[in-house]
Amino acid sequence: MSQSSTPASRTPVTAAILVIGDEILSGRTKDKNIGYIAEYLTNLGIDLREVRIVPDLMDEIVSALNAIRARYTYVFTTGGIGPTHDDITADAVACAFGVPIDHDPRAVAMLAERFPPDQLNEARMRMARIPQGADLIDNPVSKAPGFRIGNVHVMAGVPSIMQAMLDHVAPTLKTGVRMLSETVLAGLREGDIGTALGEIAKAHPDCAIGSYPFWSETGPDTNVVVRSRDPEALMRAVAAVQAMVEHERSRLKG
Repeated sequence: MSQSSTPASRTPVTAAILVIGDEILSGRTKDKNIGYIAEYLTNLGIDLREVRIVPDLMDEIVSALNAIRARYTYVFTTGGIGPTHDDITADAVACAFGVPIDHDPRAVAMLAERFPPDQLNEARMRMARIPQGADLIDNPVSKAPGFRIGNVHVMAGVPSIMQAMLDHVAPTLKTGVRMLSETVLAGLREGDIGTALGEIAKAHPDCAIGSYPFWSETGPDTNVVVRSRDPEALMRAVAAVQAMVEHERSRLKG
Protein backbone atom coordinates (compact mmCIF):
# COMPACT_ATOMS: atom_id res chain seq x y z
CA MET A 1 0.00 0.00 0.00
CA SER A 2 1.31 3.45 -0.84
CA GLN A 3 1.39 5.94 2.01
CA SER A 4 0.72 9.65 1.73
CA SER A 5 3.63 11.99 2.28
CA THR A 6 1.22 14.75 3.34
CA PRO A 7 1.58 15.60 7.07
CA ALA A 8 -1.22 14.13 9.17
CA SER A 9 -3.99 16.57 10.00
CA ARG A 10 -5.29 16.87 13.57
CA THR A 11 -8.71 17.66 12.09
CA PRO A 12 -10.55 14.47 11.09
CA VAL A 13 -10.24 13.69 7.39
CA THR A 14 -13.45 12.09 6.15
CA ALA A 15 -14.58 10.14 3.12
CA ALA A 16 -17.55 8.50 1.44
CA ILE A 17 -17.83 5.79 -1.19
CA LEU A 18 -20.34 5.91 -4.03
CA VAL A 19 -20.78 2.49 -5.63
CA ILE A 20 -22.39 2.72 -9.05
CA GLY A 21 -24.01 -0.15 -10.89
CA ASP A 22 -27.24 -2.06 -11.43
CA GLU A 23 -25.28 -5.30 -11.14
CA ILE A 24 -24.42 -4.57 -7.50
CA LEU A 25 -28.01 -3.77 -6.58
CA SER A 26 -29.33 -6.86 -8.33
CA GLY A 27 -26.86 -9.13 -6.55
CA ARG A 28 -25.38 -10.37 -9.81
CA THR A 29 -22.03 -8.89 -8.82
CA LYS A 30 -20.84 -9.08 -5.22
CA ASP A 31 -19.04 -5.91 -4.17
CA LYS A 32 -15.42 -6.47 -3.16
CA ASN A 33 -14.34 -2.83 -3.08
CA ILE A 34 -16.06 -1.31 -0.05
CA GLY A 35 -14.19 -3.32 2.57
CA TYR A 36 -10.89 -2.87 0.77
CA ILE A 37 -11.25 0.90 0.51
CA ALA A 38 -12.48 1.16 4.10
CA GLU A 39 -9.44 -0.66 5.48
CA TYR A 40 -7.09 1.23 3.17
CA LEU A 41 -8.45 4.61 4.29
CA THR A 42 -8.38 3.60 7.96
CA ASN A 43 -4.67 2.83 7.61
CA LEU A 44 -4.16 6.33 6.21
CA GLY A 45 -6.04 7.96 9.08
CA ILE A 46 -9.07 8.81 6.93
CA ASP A 47 -12.50 8.12 8.41
CA LEU A 48 -14.95 6.45 6.07
CA ARG A 49 -18.30 7.92 7.14
CA GLU A 50 -20.77 6.81 4.48
CA VAL A 51 -21.34 4.35 1.64
CA ARG A 52 -24.07 4.70 -0.97
CA ILE A 53 -24.99 2.33 -3.79
CA VAL A 54 -26.88 3.75 -6.76
CA PRO A 55 -28.12 2.35 -10.07
CA ASP A 56 -26.89 3.30 -13.54
CA LEU A 57 -29.24 6.26 -13.69
CA MET A 58 -27.96 9.76 -14.37
CA ASP A 59 -30.21 11.61 -11.91
CA GLU A 60 -29.51 9.12 -9.12
CA ILE A 61 -25.73 9.37 -9.55
CA VAL A 62 -25.71 13.17 -9.79
CA SER A 63 -27.97 13.59 -6.75
CA ALA A 64 -25.98 11.20 -4.57
CA LEU A 65 -22.62 12.61 -5.65
CA ASN A 66 -23.60 16.21 -4.99
CA ALA A 67 -24.95 15.28 -1.56
CA ILE A 68 -21.85 13.48 -0.32
CA ARG A 69 -19.12 15.57 -1.95
CA ALA A 70 -20.40 18.56 0.02
CA ARG A 71 -20.22 16.66 3.32
CA TYR A 72 -16.86 14.88 3.26
CA THR A 73 -13.22 15.61 2.56
CA TYR A 74 -13.09 12.99 -0.20
CA VAL A 75 -15.46 10.89 -2.27
CA PHE A 76 -14.41 7.69 -4.02
CA THR A 77 -16.65 6.27 -6.74
CA THR A 78 -16.38 2.77 -8.17
CA GLY A 79 -17.95 1.43 -11.34
CA GLY A 80 -19.46 2.76 -14.52
CA ILE A 81 -16.37 3.94 -16.44
CA GLY A 82 -16.17 1.09 -18.95
CA PRO A 83 -16.95 0.95 -22.69
CA THR A 84 -20.65 0.04 -22.67
CA HIS A 85 -23.80 2.13 -23.01
CA ASP A 86 -24.63 1.93 -19.30
CA ASP A 87 -21.21 3.20 -18.22
CA ILE A 88 -22.37 6.74 -17.53
CA THR A 89 -20.36 7.67 -14.46
CA ALA A 90 -18.08 10.13 -16.27
CA ASP A 91 -21.08 11.91 -17.80
CA ALA A 92 -22.82 12.03 -14.42
CA VAL A 93 -19.75 13.48 -12.70
CA ALA A 94 -19.42 16.13 -15.42
CA CYS A 95 -23.07 16.99 -14.90
CA ALA A 96 -22.65 17.19 -11.13
CA PHE A 97 -19.75 19.62 -11.51
CA GLY A 98 -21.39 21.53 -14.35
CA VAL A 99 -18.51 21.07 -16.79
CA PRO A 100 -18.30 19.73 -20.37
CA ILE A 101 -17.01 16.26 -21.16
CA ASP A 102 -15.10 15.10 -24.23
CA HIS A 103 -12.32 12.80 -25.37
CA ASP A 104 -9.20 13.74 -23.44
CA PRO A 105 -5.98 13.52 -25.51
CA ARG A 106 -4.09 12.21 -22.48
CA ALA A 107 -6.61 9.40 -21.98
CA VAL A 108 -6.63 8.61 -25.71
CA ALA A 109 -2.83 8.28 -25.61
CA MET A 110 -3.09 5.88 -22.68
CA LEU A 111 -5.58 3.68 -24.53
CA ALA A 112 -3.35 3.74 -27.61
CA GLU A 113 -0.62 2.10 -25.54
CA ARG A 114 -2.81 -0.98 -25.27
CA PHE A 115 -4.98 -1.00 -28.38
CA PRO A 116 -3.80 -0.65 -31.99
CA PRO A 117 -5.62 2.03 -34.02
CA ASP A 118 -8.01 -0.43 -35.67
CA GLN A 119 -9.18 -1.63 -32.24
CA LEU A 120 -9.82 1.82 -30.79
CA ASN A 121 -13.46 1.64 -31.73
CA GLU A 122 -16.29 3.86 -30.54
CA ALA A 123 -16.96 1.71 -27.47
CA ARG A 124 -13.36 1.79 -26.23
CA MET A 125 -13.08 5.50 -26.96
CA ARG A 126 -15.87 6.05 -24.42
CA MET A 127 -13.26 5.28 -21.76
CA ALA A 128 -11.28 8.35 -22.90
CA ARG A 129 -14.14 10.77 -22.21
CA ILE A 130 -13.09 12.86 -19.23
CA PRO A 131 -14.78 15.89 -17.62
CA GLN A 132 -13.05 19.19 -18.36
CA GLY A 133 -10.54 20.15 -15.69
CA ALA A 134 -10.08 16.66 -14.27
CA ASP A 135 -6.74 15.06 -13.50
CA LEU A 136 -6.22 11.49 -14.66
CA ILE A 137 -5.75 8.53 -12.35
CA ASP A 138 -3.27 6.06 -13.77
CA ASN A 139 -4.39 2.52 -14.56
CA PRO A 140 -1.38 0.21 -14.95
CA VAL A 141 -3.64 -2.83 -15.31
CA SER A 142 -5.72 -2.04 -18.41
CA LYS A 143 -4.65 1.56 -19.26
CA ALA A 144 -8.14 3.10 -19.27
CA PRO A 145 -7.74 5.84 -16.67
CA GLY A 146 -9.86 7.03 -13.82
CA PHE A 147 -9.95 10.69 -12.94
CA ARG A 148 -10.05 13.16 -10.10
CA ILE A 149 -12.09 16.37 -10.12
CA GLY A 150 -12.52 18.50 -7.03
CA ASN A 151 -12.62 16.13 -4.06
CA VAL A 152 -14.06 13.26 -6.12
CA HIS A 153 -11.95 10.30 -7.24
CA VAL A 154 -13.58 8.24 -10.00
CA MET A 155 -12.29 4.68 -10.19
CA ALA A 156 -13.05 1.40 -11.91
CA GLY A 157 -15.34 -1.24 -10.44
CA VAL A 158 -13.05 -4.18 -11.24
CA PRO A 159 -11.26 -4.80 -7.93
CA SER A 160 -7.75 -5.30 -9.30
CA ILE A 161 -7.98 -2.09 -11.33
CA MET A 162 -9.57 -0.13 -8.50
CA GLN A 163 -6.81 -1.22 -6.12
CA ALA A 164 -4.11 -0.10 -8.55
CA MET A 165 -5.87 3.26 -8.96
CA LEU A 166 -6.13 3.69 -5.20
CA ASP A 167 -2.39 3.13 -4.86
CA HIS A 168 -1.92 5.91 -7.40
CA VAL A 169 -4.26 8.24 -5.52
CA ALA A 170 -3.02 7.58 -1.96
CA PRO A 171 0.11 9.80 -2.03
CA THR A 172 -2.04 12.81 -2.99
CA LEU A 173 -4.45 12.49 -0.07
CA LYS A 174 -4.47 14.58 3.06
CA THR A 175 -4.36 12.15 5.97
CA GLY A 176 -5.38 12.28 9.59
CA VAL A 177 -4.07 10.77 12.81
CA ARG A 178 -4.51 7.02 12.62
CA MET A 179 -7.19 5.38 14.70
CA LEU A 180 -5.75 2.94 17.26
CA SER A 181 -7.65 -0.18 18.25
CA GLU A 182 -7.53 -2.82 20.98
CA THR A 183 -9.74 -5.89 21.42
CA VAL A 184 -10.74 -7.41 24.76
CA LEU A 185 -12.08 -10.98 24.72
CA ALA A 186 -14.87 -10.91 27.27
CA GLY A 187 -15.56 -14.60 27.77
CA LEU A 188 -19.16 -13.52 28.40
CA ARG A 189 -22.34 -13.02 26.45
CA GLU A 190 -23.05 -9.55 25.11
CA GLY A 191 -26.11 -9.25 27.36
CA ASP A 192 -23.97 -9.92 30.43
CA ILE A 193 -21.87 -6.81 29.89
CA GLY A 194 -24.15 -4.48 27.95
CA THR A 195 -25.16 -2.17 30.82
CA ALA A 196 -21.68 -1.91 32.34
CA LEU A 197 -20.14 -1.36 28.92
CA GLY A 198 -22.50 1.53 28.31
CA GLU A 199 -21.32 3.19 31.52
CA ILE A 200 -17.69 2.78 30.47
CA ALA A 201 -18.46 4.34 27.09
CA LYS A 202 -20.00 7.39 28.80
CA ALA A 203 -16.94 7.73 31.05
CA HIS A 204 -14.51 7.60 28.12
CA PRO A 205 -15.89 9.99 25.46
CA ASP A 206 -12.56 10.09 23.60
CA CYS A 207 -12.99 6.43 22.69
CA ALA A 208 -15.40 4.48 20.52
CA ILE A 209 -16.39 1.23 22.19
CA GLY A 210 -18.27 -1.56 20.44
CA SER A 211 -19.26 -5.10 21.36
CA TYR A 212 -19.33 -7.90 18.80
CA PRO A 213 -20.90 -11.23 19.80
CA PHE A 214 -19.76 -14.49 18.23
CA TRP A 215 -20.00 -18.21 18.84
CA SER A 216 -16.82 -19.93 20.01
CA GLU A 217 -16.02 -23.58 20.71
CA THR A 218 -17.08 -23.06 24.32
CA GLY A 219 -20.30 -21.21 23.50
CA PRO A 220 -21.41 -17.60 23.16
CA ASP A 221 -18.70 -14.98 23.58
CA THR A 222 -18.08 -11.30 22.89
CA ASN A 223 -15.22 -9.21 21.59
CA VAL A 224 -15.13 -5.67 22.96
CA VAL A 225 -13.31 -3.32 20.58
CA VAL A 226 -11.98 0.01 21.85
CA ARG A 227 -10.86 2.63 19.34
CA SER A 228 -9.24 6.04 19.82
CA ARG A 229 -6.68 8.36 18.27
CA ASP A 230 -5.31 9.14 21.73
CA PRO A 231 -3.10 6.25 22.96
CA GLU A 232 -3.42 7.23 26.63
CA ALA A 233 -7.20 7.50 26.41
CA LEU A 234 -7.23 4.11 24.69
CA MET A 235 -5.20 2.50 27.46
CA ARG A 236 -7.48 3.93 30.17
CA ALA A 237 -10.62 2.68 28.43
CA VAL A 238 -9.15 -0.76 27.76
CA ALA A 239 -8.15 -1.06 31.43
CA ALA A 240 -11.70 -0.15 32.46
CA VAL A 241 -13.16 -2.76 30.09
CA GLN A 242 -10.77 -5.43 31.34
CA ALA A 243 -11.63 -4.66 34.97
CA MET A 244 -15.34 -4.73 34.21
CA VAL A 245 -15.06 -8.05 32.41
CA GLU A 246 -13.16 -9.61 35.32
CA HIS A 247 -15.75 -8.30 37.76
CA GLU A 248 -18.68 -9.65 35.74
CA ARG A 249 -17.02 -13.04 35.32
CA SER A 250 -16.52 -13.31 39.09
CA ARG A 251 -20.04 -12.12 39.83
CA LEU A 252 -21.64 -14.61 37.46
CA LYS A 253 -19.53 -17.48 38.78
CA GLY A 254 -20.34 -16.62 42.37
